[in-house]
Amino acid sequence: MVDVKPWRRVDTRQLTDCRVFTVHEARSASPHDAREHNFFVIESNEWVNCVPLTANNEVVCIRQYRHGTDEITLEIPGGLVDDGEDPAVSSARECLEETGYAAHEVSSLGVLTPNPALFVNRLHTFVAFDVERVSDVANTATEHTDVQLIPLDQIPDLLLSGEIDHALVAATLWRLLYFLRTDPDFLRA
Repeated sequence: MVDVKPWRRVDTRQLTDCRVFTVHEARSASPHDAREHNFFVIESNEWVNCVPLTANNEVVCIRQYRHGTDEITLEIPGGLVDDGEDPAVSSARECLEETGYAAHEVSSLGVLTPNPALFVNRLHTFVAFDVERVSDVANTATEHTDVQLIPLDQIPDLLLSGEIDHALVAATLWRLLYFLRTDPDFLRA
């Protein structure tokens, strides 16, 4: 059996800046034999996801085109935490920008590591109850979203069928469903 220990970071150098993330080459020494190896890591600001729920128990979802998969996806609002911004504030901001729905109060569903093999940042997940439409969607030149209200009880089928297949969105929604099943009053407390 191998004793797992952390590697020692020897050096890091930035390879490229891609505006929303940077790619670095990290040189690290093995804790077992001290040999050095190169690894690649992606640095980005923290991320947020928000599950906005209307008073009618509808999830405010968005459809948007994703360049990586070259497909239109069904997701919940989310995005980058601005420098110095609290993740809860970012969550409500992203919800408003991408859907036009105001999240007056958000509750944490916990923090996830998107992909610890490559990314150094974290995903902060939230739910917002009783969201209300207060404005039009505030899309940017590179982001276009279409709002779709989906009854909460349809979300498990959309996850299992693959209609919702963004891993971080799925993880956030499964967390919400778990909390609602095990302690329906937990998030509203």
